[in-house]
Amino acid sequence: MRVLALAVNWFASILELALIIRAIMSWFVGNPYSTAGKIYGMLLTITEPIVAPIRGMMSKFNTGGIDWSVFIAFILIDVVQSILVRMLLIF
Repeated sequence: MRVLALAVNWFASILELALIIRAIMSWFVGNPYSTAGKIYGMLLTITEPIVAPIRGMMSKFNTGGIDWSVFIAFILIDVVQSILVRMLLIF
């Protein structure tokens, strides 16, 4: 089970890294056809299934024009990772 716990840690870390890079690149990528734009598009493809439902729930609240969905997704990934790893290490 330790190997599975390690795999969960790696997967969660990769998702968190993708979210961080996505957030940073969203400020700088202007041309979607450039190399950076293509990388950003790939990151959107990977992370949007996680972020979109959170963004939908957050649209009900007045967040002052700030998109907190990436930050909340990051926290949720961390919480789920912690729970799964603890469950895997117990058994």
